[in-house]
Amino acid sequence: MVTRTNAAEPLVGLTVGVTAARRRDELVALLERRGAKVVGTATLSIIPLREDHVLRLATERCLVEPLDYVVATTGVGWRGWMNAAEGWGRSAELRRACEAATVISRGPKATGAVRASGLRETYSPGSEANDELLHWLLARDLRGRRIALQEHGAPLEGFASILRERGAEVIELPVYRWGPPEDPVAVRRLVEQVTRRELHALTFTSAPAIGAFLQTADELGRREEVLAALRTSVLPVCIGGICAKPLTDEGVDAVWPERGRLGSLVRTVTETLPGRVRRELDTGTDRLILQGSAVLVQGGVISLSPVSAAVLRALAERPGWVLSRAELLRRVWRDASADEHAVEAAVARLRTSLGPHKGLIKTVTKRGYRLAVAT
Repeated sequence: MVTRTNAAEPLVGLTVGVTAARRRDELVALLERRGAKVVGTATLSIIPLREDHVLRLATERCLVEPLDYVVATTGVGWRGWMNAAEGWGRSAELRRACEAATVISRGPKATGAVRASGLRETYSPGSEANDELLHWLLARDLRGRRIALQEHGAPLEGFASILRERGAEVIELPVYRWGPPEDPVAVRRLVEQVTRRELHALTFTSAPAIGAFLQTADELGRREEVLAALRTSVLPVCIGGICAKPLTDEGVDAVWPERGRLGSLVRTVTETLPGRVRRELDTGTDRLILQGSAVLVQGGVISLSPVSAAVLRALAERPGWVLSRAELLRRVWRDASADEHAVEAAVARLRTSLGPHKGLIKTVTKRGYRLAVAT
């Protein structure tokens, strides 16, 4: 059936997985606004700040004695810390402690949050890199200095230990610590969807989310299948290079925007994904575009089931060439119980879905099927 709307949306027909816990609704809305079908679930949960006794104890340590340096690594993490302190009735004391210290911030978002809390930063690197913050600190005599290090989601590997080696006392503030997923069944389902290549892209907004996703794949005995899918059929899109590191360490070529923003991540999906999956089909009288699970035709969109789309995509890989039922069965079906009758039924459904364009699929007697395209 031809739908007369959404043909101009760049991600129509494409399925994108989302693993984010924070700002999930915003990310889903941005993708859906561009025509994507969005699936997935948060692979981790966030421990509420006011209930986080670890963060509270670390904050109390900051107030026992004067601080020398305070490191703000993320805007949302800094705001969360300040808000949590307010909930505990310690915000005024914390602000005074930070005012008396040297505050350094990683990039404009952290800087903006620091200034919004009434403080001023002494240094902020243009690269938004933690390494530059560390380099700036190491250029100073740190013996006996007290440093508050605001983290976000996961410890900054090596950062605190290097400062301690230089003689500093480092108070790590684990803002937004990660917990297990609220719906582990949904995470397992997402792993299965990736292995079946039912997604065209999978988005990540934190390295811990990737780790949790791969851990679930490990538990299911599907890690290598997941990595194989991410290396070939399912495009992994990350919020930034640091986020992508668990994938790049596994030899997966993830993509990410220059700026680590949700809008930039969605723009990367929009600009990168269609070019990987679009196929133009010229029937001689019509020009159709196969994109994911949709066929874009003049004036609208033909939506296909995942199996129908997979059959059409297999035929479109070599237009005009005949694919046998056995070959289609091997390429499309992962169910060992499926037989060639499943292929015949799927082709029939595909032709029904294509409606006036059903002649695109030709039967070659005793051989199989081919795609009728202009040569």
